[in-house]
Amino acid sequence: MTRAWPRKADRYSVAVLAGILAAAAPVAALAQASDAAALTDRGLALAQGGQPQEAAKLWRQALEASPDYFPALFNLGYMHFSAGQFEQAAPLLARATAANPDDFNAHYLRGVVAQKLGQGNEALRAWRNALDLRPDHFQLMQIMAVEYGKGRYHREAAEIAGRALRLQPGIEDLHYMAIHALREAGNLSEGLGLATQTAKRFPNSARANFELAWHLQKDGRFDEALPLIRRAMELDPSYEEPHFFYGDWLVKQARHGDALVPLQRAIELRADYMPARIALARAHIGLKDWEAALDALDAAVQLEPRHPQPHLLLSQVHFRLRDRAKAREEKELSLKLRRQNPAFLEAVQSRPFPD
Repeated sequence: MTRAWPRKADRYSVAVLAGILAAAAPVAALAQASDAAALTDRGLALAQGGQPQEAAKLWRQALEASPDYFPALFNLGYMHFSAGQFEQAAPLLARATAANPDDFNAHYLRGVVAQKLGQGNEALRAWRNALDLRPDHFQLMQIMAVEYGKGRYHREAAEIAGRALRLQPGIEDLHYMAIHALREAGNLSEGLGLATQTAKRFPNSARANFELAWHLQKDGRFDEALPLIRRAMELDPSYEEPHFFYGDWLVKQARHGDALVPLQRAIELRADYMPARIALARAHIGLKDWEAALDALDAAVQLEPRHPQPHLLLSQVHFRLRDRAKAREEKELSLKLRRQNPAFLEAVQSRPFPD
């Protein structure tokens, strides 16, 4: 399929990328860059006619005539981006943003390319510049909140998600994005406040009821949380987290038999749910059902062989079964895996964005 390019007067590509790029304003050719402007116009005509390689040759000639000519830089960078040639696109877009710092599209696309190259921080810096130019662009805010979270910049994620939510309070998923970011940032008090507001706004949402329940129990108010957990399970029986949460609470209350059904349901809904599998094994251990505990733990090990927790519990079960050699072997393996894979058991800490 021939890629569509804008009309000649626009002088550079304004392709819409996932609904993010704003319409580009025409760039007036400077008198001293008339050769570059003419070459760029001819290149656009060729691109519109389905001849991108020939167009690229003209844009490179335009840059030889005027190295900082923004339309040629952007067009060439966009062409490489469209072809998946992100390493070639990156320096061109960097030059484009330097040549025209007020162009939203260039900053946004530079961020997309950096993200494709696995350069999350560079992507966020480019998107920050883009957002300065379009401070009400809530779609970009959502993208940035996710990328901040990936980098463990949870305070920044919470701030940008909150900005997006203030612009679009009727979008339910924005509420959960902001709540999650606040939770990861350790701001449970503000998270509880937002979860309370969200549950009032979306009373028939299983997720809204569960998020409020989660924060209430963290605040020591489990009597208030429990009805919300049950309501979440009723509202959406396919939502695994309330089932796990309820089952795990029952295990902690030593109600091991009652915990089996909700924990098994959580695993049925999400086969890779390791916390639910570990809680189920604990329930069987509490019931002294050693064979069922071994089965649950063997399944957990098959799911994630590097996780130390199943091996620690296997050590306890084998000790109860008086197999001391096997118990010692599993304990030593658990300690080894914990050293090798600390992220499985240690909470990931938030960190500030490196400005």
